[in-house]
Amino acid sequence: MGASKSDLFTKQQNDIATMAKALAHPARIAILQYLYKKNACVCGDLVEELGLAQATTSQHLKELKNAGLIQGTIEGASVCYCLHPAVWKQYQELFAGFFKEVKLSKTCC
Repeated sequence: MGASKSDLFTKQQNDIATMAKALAHPARIAILQYLYKKNACVCGDLVEELGLAQATTSQHLKELKNAGLIQGTIEGASVCYCLHPAVWKQYQELFAGFFKEVKLSKTCC
């Protein structure tokens, strides 16, 4: 979405869209699941785990980091990644609220 159009929507709508975009690739879901399972900073073994090229993995990590879902630290020649707890909790609450607002009726279309 162009920057000039995002001001037409609420902060909540923009935040949900940002996270949804970050989650919109199965490799990114796999990265998040791997980081969650490890429950620690992960250095370097994501490429092996995913089976993707280093450049591709780096691009996915960049998207997740831009959305704030993960954070990274530089340790020597490698970058270590983990889930960003505060942002993760914020998005958890945002999505929970979004889905809770929806009241589905038994009759539709």
